[in-house]
Amino acid sequence: MDSTSPAPLRVMDFSRAEDFGEGQVLLVDKPLHWTSFDVVNKLRGAIRGALGYRKIKVGHAGTLDPLASGVLVVCTGKATKRIAELQAQDKEYVATIRLGATTACLDAELPVEAWVDASALTKESIQSAAEQWSGHYYQMPPAYSAKKVDGQKAYAVARKGGEINLQPAAITVPRFEVHSIEHHLVEGHAVCDVHVTIACTKGTYIRALARDLGKTLEVGGHLVQLKRTINGPFPLDTCQSLEQILEVIHALPPLVVDL
Repeated sequence: MDSTSPAPLRVMDFSRAEDFGEGQVLLVDKPLHWTSFDVVNKLRGAIRGALGYRKIKVGHAGTLDPLASGVLVVCTGKATKRIAELQAQDKEYVATIRLGATTACLDAELPVEAWVDASALTKESIQSAAEQWSGHYYQMPPAYSAKKVDGQKAYAVARKGGEINLQPAAITVPRFEVHSIEHHLVEGHAVCDVHVTIACTKGTYIRALARDLGKTLEVGGHLVQLKRTINGPFPLDTCQSLEQILEVIHALPPLVVDL
């Protein structure tokens, strides 16, 4: 191996308490309603409390919103130096986009602001619109996002009713595939739920894709369900639940020497 190459990552290696300080990658199937920071905090607390670390760095390699689940890559100890590398890797999601209804945050966290009859939409027309949002282009981030402008986070400004000068960011969407659609009524309004798979590069907002798909079809849209199925080399089936990982951490013998 080239002496300048980084050491191989230790992934889900629960053999010794010392491994957490030396650095490893934990693959968490993030539960719904938890923030990514909540997961990191819970794991850091368990590692310190159960294994005897006074201090240990723990961080994640790519945020998932509270209403999203799936692959959350968490790094501990020396592996936190590789977060930027892991965060830059491509990702894949399965999602449900609701056409015919819009929200300010572009997902289901806030109430619907406007309804448009989506009963005439077909799978073919939706797939054609999705292809217009595939490939390489500049995407406008959501107003409710963690993007910073002049030191202010966009969502903090948006929640106060203000506006922030967000700039489009370069993304690539190699795959935006419509699998199926469902027409039904929500609060008496005709909507169309669209089940999709999206492969994309770092920095892509799936909520923004829902917004843009709805604009193209002239009915509006927002995200109602999201699961990250792949993050770089890590597919969902390599992940464990947060509860499973915590159980293993608490079962390990603590450090022999306090770090």
